[in-house]
Amino acid sequence: MREKSVTYKDSGVDIAAGNNFVNLIKPLVKATSRPEVLADIGGFGGLFALNTAKYKNPVLVSGTDGVGTKLKIAFLADRHDTIGIDLVAMCVNDIIVQGAEPLFFLDYLATGKLLPEKGAEIVKGIAEGCKQAGCALIGGETAEMPGFYADGEYDVAGFTVGVVDRENIIDGSHITAGNRVIGIASSGLHSNGYSLARTLIFDHLKLSVHDTFPGDCASVADVLLAPTRIYVRPILNLLNDFPINGIAHITGGGLLENIPRVLPKGCRVQIHPGSWELPNLFTVLQKAGNVERDEMYRTFNMGIGMVLVVAEHQAEHIINHLHQSGETAWIIGEVAACNIGDERVELVEG
Repeated sequence: MREKSVTYKDSGVDIAAGNNFVNLIKPLVKATSRPEVLADIGGFGGLFALNTAKYKNPVLVSGTDGVGTKLKIAFLADRHDTIGIDLVAMCVNDIIVQGAEPLFFLDYLATGKLLPEKGAEIVKGIAEGCKQAGCALIGGETAEMPGFYADGEYDVAGFTVGVVDRENIIDGSHITAGNRVIGIASSGLHSNGYSLARTLIFDHLKLSVHDTFPGDCASVADVLLAPTRIYVRPILNLLNDFPINGIAHITGGGLLENIPRVLPKGCRVQIHPGSWELPNLFTVLQKAGNVERDEMYRTFNMGIGMVLVVAEHQAEHIINHLHQSGETAWIIGEVAACNIGDERVELVEG
């Protein structure tokens, strides 16, 4: 008797499911298209024609990132429609700090077993993030890797390219003592600090994703899966009317580690923690583990997702402009002269 022929599907990779997945996401991808996109998904590479007439001296700016252990919350809650927004946000927020408009985005999705409907939910979030950022989703990669990931788990990564005129690159070189620091509100944890947050919530508070979050009307899943805010449109609008001396995306490392990345030599920043409304989420986390203040500010965004450094005389005008764009913002500190040995970011109470 002839031995049964072994197929790729027998080994755990279902090509038909992959084709079904592509068909499910085609309309989602198409909804993010821009005039510069030259081809639909399915080719070996995404095609994007840069409009060189729009720029005097265009510089391409790229960024890549993932979502980290926030994915663990999505697995526990079995909710996957907003993780893609986080993925786009982490990439486009990184390049907008240099004044770059995101042009296009590509994603990488890897899983042990591809479930087309779940995959489509993830891409639905990616497409929504791209629409919020104004960039086109022009391609990606889906890898089915049996035995490599636990059942039901996956990982995602993303890559974006943007453009800015060389003379408009924001690099922090114009920051001077006396400049004001503006903080724009975050939508929660965004996509950083989840390893500590999970320890505090699940191990110390003994909560599950379905429990009500302390001091809130929402569930733990609702609070922890709130998608990362995308700041591209409000900042691009702002740059049309105001010069910005420096911008910092508050990601891993919090305020204490990210602000110094845009400061020139000889400058430090004094931050006043009581100058903005601290979300309940961070108060709960700090109390749950008796976490020290500096550890909180080095791990979490503490309610500030993006920081702008601007001239003192324009600070209030910029805040008003941000409020009109639907953002919540505050003056949270100022730039001071820095001596050797000084902390680059100092938390000043009172």
